[in-house]
Amino acid sequence: MDRIVGLDIGSTKICVVVAEVDDDGTLKITGLGSSPSQGLKRGVVINVEKTVQSIRTAIEDAQEMSGTHISAVYAGIAGDHIRSVNTRAVVAVSGPDNEITANDEERAIEAAKAVSIPMDREIVHVLPQSFVVDDQPGIKDPIGMSGVRLEVDVHIVTGAVTSAQNICKSIRRAGVEVVDLVLEPIASSYAVLTPDEEEMGVALVDVGGGTTDLAVFYDGAIRHTAVVGLGGTNVTNDMAIGLRTPWKQAEAMKRESGCALQSLVRPNDMVDVLGVAGRPSREVSRAKMAAIIEARMEEIFGHINQEIRRTEYADLLGAGIVLTGGGSMLQGCAELAKEIFDLPVTIGKPRGITGRANAVSEPLYATAVGLVQFGLFHQNRDFIFDDGDFFDSIFGRMKNWVQNFF
Repeated sequence: MDRIVGLDIGSTKICVVVAEVDDDGTLKITGLGSSPSQGLKRGVVINVEKTVQSIRTAIEDAQEMSGTHISAVYAGIAGDHIRSVNTRAVVAVSGPDNEITANDEERAIEAAKAVSIPMDREIVHVLPQSFVVDDQPGIKDPIGMSGVRLEVDVHIVTGAVTSAQNICKSIRRAGVEVVDLVLEPIASSYAVLTPDEEEMGVALVDVGGGTTDLAVFYDGAIRHTAVVGLGGTNVTNDMAIGLRTPWKQAEAMKRESGCALQSLVRPNDMVDVLGVAGRPSREVSRAKMAAIIEARMEEIFGHINQEIRRTEYADLLGAGIVLTGGGSMLQGCAELAKEIFDLPVTIGKPRGITGRANAVSEPLYATAVGLVQFGLFHQNRDFIFDDGDFFDSIFGRMKNWVQNFF
């Protein structure tokens, strides 16, 4: 039985999900491991040793629960160093009788990669969106069609070379190989979005600890991705300062009593706030705490809304907004997002899994579960991601995606 492992390296937690593929192709969750994230800031490794230890702890927990040995993982990558661009390329059809072949498709996508990229950045994903055969647009699979001219629209995601290398280095030092690096909002989309939502138009907003990630889909293809360097950690920091309480206490209060929309809180609700350095506890209104949270969440959603408005798909999101990630679990988060985006908002939870599904049913596991679902979709690849040679790795991945395109 095939086994797939997803490793979500977040700024606040490291999460490992182990899944087996049933005979009918369903993913059965068999193991889950997590540990506090040490050594990362906004999705970027800042201390390799601490990161390695956090990864190792999460892997050991997952191995113990699943009763299996983990040797390779699909790993998520995020961080505000991520950039994306849409580009188009055209090639002449070379096959006999002007019939489009897989080779023509590959040549078109390879030509689309010829964009100017700074020396310190490399391509992480090359995602085909649609094809144009002669003057016929909107084609999803051109192979076998006749034409003299093949165009392709692709979405290219780039990241800092050193950031990807440090993630791979940390994972390998923890004792496992990296099958592939996957942009985290793309991974999350596999877990929480339906084909109908991607067809109608939807914006996936993954509110993590250090970053908030965006992926916009329309007509069944990804159209825009972005990463905002703000997340749940910023909310906790604001609470620690505003309420004058230790960071760990602020985090606990946020999880237990936090609310992202002040109007949902009763004015007379009070919470106990632990003092700093042995100072006595005191009572603070829950409305005051909600006001602090709402201000920061409003800023985060405001940045995401600006990103969406930069695209041509802002008025085409028929399925609205899907919130996921640990930050989306705050009370009032969906209601606040509805006000900011002026669109329907739902909370996205992992779906399409069996086994220990209840253990990973919350939004904070969306990326980890999405990574194993991504692995299921692309499991026939026969290479291991090599951070020392980005080009070969990405080209191998690109060819496989073309084969599985739609």
